[in-house]
Amino acid sequence: MTGDSRQPDVIVVGAGILGASAACHLAERGYRVAVLERGAPNREGSGTTAGNLHIQAIHTRRPGQDVPVDNKRLLPLQRRASERWSVIEDHLGTSVELRRGGGFMVAETAEQELELRHKAAMERDAGIPTELLTGDEARARLPLLSPGVRAATWCPLDGYANPLLITPAYLDAARRRGAELHPFSPVTGISRAGGEYQVRSGDRSWTAPYVVNAAGPWIADIAAMAGIRVDMSPVAIQMHVTVRVPPVMHHLVQHIGEGMSVKQVSAGNMLIGGGWPAGRLDLDGRSTVSVASMAGNLAQAGRVLPFLAGLRLLRMWAGPLAATPDEMPVIGEVPGHPGFFVAGGTYAFTLAPVWGETLTAQIAGDTPPEPVDDLGPGRLLRDVVTPTV
Repeated sequence: MTGDSRQPDVIVVGAGILGASAACHLAERGYRVAVLERGAPNREGSGTTAGNLHIQAIHTRRPGQDVPVDNKRLLPLQRRASERWSVIEDHLGTSVELRRGGGFMVAETAEQELELRHKAAMERDAGIPTELLTGDEARARLPLLSPGVRAATWCPLDGYANPLLITPAYLDAARRRGAELHPFSPVTGISRAGGEYQVRSGDRSWTAPYVVNAAGPWIADIAAMAGIRVDMSPVAIQMHVTVRVPPVMHHLVQHIGEGMSVKQVSAGNMLIGGGWPAGRLDLDGRSTVSVASMAGNLAQAGRVLPFLAGLRLLRMWAGPLAATPDEMPVIGEVPGHPGFFVAGGTYAFTLAPVWGETLTAQIAGDTPPEPVDDLGPGRLLRDVVTPTV
């Protein structure tokens, strides 16, 4: 760690769940950390997500997604994430409404059932306890499932955490360890000289040898300020929530062939999502919802869980996310730009505890808890502008 007492060792750009986790782990390691957030912390993608903990593999394509996710590659990371989520409330010293009620992944066709079988075999090989069930066996455990469910996998490790609580908990833990949070501080420039990065926000600036770009849908914009062209694109997806009902479902339910996730949150509402696209992406304001996506998502959920059809929709909202061309996560140091790290992409919420550990290990020069070299940002670089040294 370098720098005088007035300057941080690491500047984290973005106070969503990835930036907050990185700040917490770095501060625990003894690094002086400054977290810059363009607006209010947890206001964007991290605060608008479903909060699912995906330990078994999910569908390989969300609606409108052309490139499938490589589920097999991600399973060791999900297993590690499960271990870290199991102790997260003790680690952070507060409740984040963590619920590990387990999850069903359902199939409605013979083709989807074959995909479930293949998925279950991959999960067993990765050390994730997944059980393959017939439709009748699944309905015996969750009678709310429709007769159209042909088969399902069951994983007891799936669950949920409240996205409105986990990021603030990480930030509070980081601040208790000396990290500084600077909300409403949009980054306006990044330059490098003498082996350090100067990050500016208006008339203020911070200088440090390390930058962690965890800016979500703004990752490419932040990278461009440092002369880095990274091939990432923002997308907006939407969520739907019903009125509160008495406790009826303690499990996460998802679909292997279509974008769908359903669960009942602690307050009693049914939260329905699955990566359906929003109506319009707006990174300067609030992205708008799509009525077509609402209709498709709710019809699909009602087909699998018929009781949902009788519930009134309370509200829906859209949130921006960062997507890579190969639909895989990105984490690591940018080639040719020593000290500049990027983290984001697929499974960001589930993998947040692992990514905080990983970034800290990489910055410290240690071996990460799981190999991630193939997920580095080098594969996403268009061209690299040589930085000022």
